[in-house]
Amino acid sequence: MPEGPSLVILREQAQIFAGKRVLAAEGNSKIDKSRVVGQRIVSLRTWGKHFLIEFPEFTVRIHLLMFGRYCINERKPDKPIRFGLRFARGQELNFYACSVRYLEGSLDSTYDWSGDVMSDTWNAAAARKKLRAMPDTLVCDALLDQNVFAGVGNIIKNEVLYRIRVHPCSKVGALPPAKLRQLVEEARTYSFQFLEWKRAFVLRKHWLVHNKGVCPRCEIKLQRAYLGTTDRRTFYCERCQIRYSPAPARRARIAPGKRPRAASPAYK
Repeated sequence: MPEGPSLVILREQAQIFAGKRVLAAEGNSKIDKSRVVGQRIVSLRTWGKHFLIEFPEFTVRIHLLMFGRYCINERKPDKPIRFGLRFARGQELNFYACSVRYLEGSLDSTYDWSGDVMSDTWNAAAARKKLRAMPDTLVCDALLDQNVFAGVGNIIKNEVLYRIRVHPCSKVGALPPAKLRQLVEEARTYSFQFLEWKRAFVLRKHWLVHNKGVCPRCEIKLQRAYLGTTDRRTFYCERCQIRYSPAPARRARIAPGKRPRAASPAYK
């Protein structure tokens, strides 16, 4: 699944279409494609894993899902176009194996831009607050929650947890405050490193655990499993990634010879 940094690259590459008028639209998407014909593109934006083609009164939202792809000024001859736009001088923008839908009204009323880890308005304090409200969630699920970390995907999840030495099955509420802060900071830091390496075509060379077999710190076999409610493939080290769990509840001590105080009838 393309992650936030990859969508930023798409947005940068697609800027050549900003301000241009759509001459034709095609593809096997079931939306009314005639609606965009004759319309001029106002802007091209991203939020998390959503690519947004903004027109004066509506927006086309593209979600590339697990295996979505795009082509600029070319086509994939062996794959059907899901949604394609045609412009003057033979220019075209094509999407494959994706979800396509219309959004009505202002994007600013639809999206919280401060929740996007790649956004200039990213709000780390708000992300920490959201995490504190979900103490029983596994950190491997929390990092993939787009309401907290819009744009973070499975690669970023695996690499972030390894870098901060947190086991993926740790509970969010069990993380020490400093570790919770580190989780939020590293999610954004690594996302921008991902972007830099992706632009330079060297992303895979920088993976420490994703799709790897041996822990580079401990030199032991990495674990791989489908974890959490998201059931996404996870790579981690059982030795150097600490599993944080809630402290067990303390039992009240009763002095010898005394009986526990009975509950008030109002609370029975």
